[in-house]
Amino acid sequence: MAVSSSAPRAMPRPFLLPLLLAASAVLARGAHAQLSAGFYSASCPTVHGAVRQVMSQAVMNDTRTGAAILRLFFHDCFVNGCDASLLLDDTATTPGEKSSGPNAGGSTFGFDVIDNIKTQVEAACPGTVSCADILALAARDSVNLLGGPSWAVPLGRRDATAPDPDGARTLPGPDLDLAALVSAFAAKGLTPRDLAALSGAHTVGMARCVQFRTHVYCDANVSPAFASQQRQLCPASGGDASLAPLDPLTPNEFDNGYYRNLMTGAGLLRSDQELFNNGQVDSLVRLYSANPAAFSADFAASMINLGNVSPLTASSGEIRLDCRKVNS
Repeated sequence: MAVSSSAPRAMPRPFLLPLLLAASAVLARGAHAQLSAGFYSASCPTVHGAVRQVMSQAVMNDTRTGAAILRLFFHDCFVNGCDASLLLDDTATTPGEKSSGPNAGGSTFGFDVIDNIKTQVEAACPGTVSCADILALAARDSVNLLGGPSWAVPLGRRDATAPDPDGARTLPGPDLDLAALVSAFAAKGLTPRDLAALSGAHTVGMARCVQFRTHVYCDANVSPAFASQQRQLCPASGGDASLAPLDPLTPNEFDNGYYRNLMTGAGLLRSDQELFNNGQVDSLVRLYSANPAAFSADFAASMINLGNVSPLTASSGEIRLDCRKVNS
């Protein structure tokens, strides 16, 4: 059930965060009993260390990698659930999701990092850990390595045996209004609170000019000073691929700066600023902007909720040996 923005949760204290995350993990296991944080404790106990090692090096080499992996997880889970279908390459007979909808044009990257993790995990535990679970763990570590929270990731997903390029074309876009965003999240069993918390992932990463041009040139709810600054990076025509940070103040830190930006009319995307535009999640934006611990707790809980969207378990799907192609 959606939580009304008029009655936000009590602000959690920092020392309560581990308890809140543990409770969230228990609830997630109750809703999806086949997923468990200890799923690989016997069959592949080294998987967590392998994922962390590769992600640490990747983020050290390029902090944008953390945001890229997080984006892959979002875009995978929003199309038929968290099943690694996004990771499948196009083939001569089957188009994939990588070149479909918002994923097209190189807007998603980081696939090579997942490949590197998979190679290490396969060497230690052949045919055991799914690409879907690797992506879920990598997304968690991406957040944590950039300064954000950590959480126990429920595991036990299996991999899709086919992509869904048509589904990828329905991913929530940067020009949606709040009603459309709430509806898109509700279709996945996610609440407005999940929407508000998960949108905080935009505290890291970049967006292309074509994604925010309309907002900074046409919308009335954007700060004039911020709009003017962004127009220097994004001309009225041309320059579609020019990049701007989603959070210009702390672009490489996973913090609550995104929400502070929204309160000053400095959300880069229309869909960002819609979260603070006299709507039902305004109070959550105020909460998260003032209380980093509240944001961290809610973000971690909502990531668990997102990871529980329609997972393949038991005998469904497969354990892919190569994340880019189905098993032969």
